[in-house]
Amino acid sequence: MKVTDHISNAQGKTLFSFEIVPPVKGKNIQELYNNIDPLMEFNPPFIDVTTSREEYVYVNKEGLLDKKITRMRPGTVGICASIKHKYNVDTVPHVLCGGFTKEETEYVLVDCQYLGIDNVMALRGDAMREEQYFTPAKGGHTYATQLVSQIQNLNSGQYLHDDTPMENNADFCIGVAGYPEKHLEAPSLQSDLKRLKEKVDAGADYVVTQMFFDNQKYFEFVEAAKKMGINVPIIPGIKPMAVKRHLQLLPQVFKIDLPQDLIDAVDNCENNKAVRQVGIEWAIQQSKELKKAGVPVLHYYSMGKSDNVYSIAKELF
Repeated sequence: MKVTDHISNAQGKTLFSFEIVPPVKGKNIQELYNNIDPLMEFNPPFIDVTTSREEYVYVNKEGLLDKKITRMRPGTVGICASIKHKYNVDTVPHVLCGGFTKEETEYVLVDCQYLGIDNVMALRGDAMREEQYFTPAKGGHTYATQLVSQIQNLNSGQYLHDDTPMENNADFCIGVAGYPEKHLEAPSLQSDLKRLKEKVDAGADYVVTQMFFDNQKYFEFVEAAKKMGINVPIIPGIKPMAVKRHLQLLPQVFKIDLPQDLIDAVDNCENNKAVRQVGIEWAIQQSKELKKAGVPVLHYYSMGKSDNVYSIAKELF
């Protein structure tokens, strides 16, 4: 079922969802299941699975270091299929511009269609670690809007390079990212909202926001989006603070502001266990206010361990 259908069927009730990352190559998928299992108590209608960018590694070859490109966390579509089968829940694979040609993207989408996956999250992706700026793959997309258009074309029965008739067209529900405090590369929030409008006009069905820690940022973002003519559901993304270094890391990586009350509370923590509890309590209060405001879904970035997300969801669902 489509994410938008889940939202419509909920008739105003706030739903619970979360996002996971594939395990590193060589790791057992059981560890992933162990983190998902407790969260199924809260009946998530869908689970997002991220896709990692490729990266460079150096391999020792006869005493010389040989630079190779690899993906440390492959398997997004396979994990989506596995979770869908094991838990009977809809899954949302993340599809990136970065590192993929248009043809490779089409193959991923065809695989998703065969597996009965109804939703995809269309993202540009970040620059590689070695790059200062995002560089598209040769033959790939530069912007998420172009990726949304390709997915929408497939929904309309159009393959990239041939006129093969579709007996059963794809019908993907397309999610995209939104940034309450603007994308780190955008010159202003207004210009970033224009880019979001372009994605929606190209066929995006819903938006999931980047993490934020001040709900007012989200409310103002939704209001500004509506004024821009963006009328699709905007789902807030919540990440619980977990370790002290997040005070520096999150603003640096995501270019977001942290409320002073949260900063003071984390600064006063003696260890990361205490920080984790502060993060849980802060996210609970965030979530309660957002739920009261009638957000369609509360979407949690669980990423690794799920115990903190479980503690938050237990208070709300």
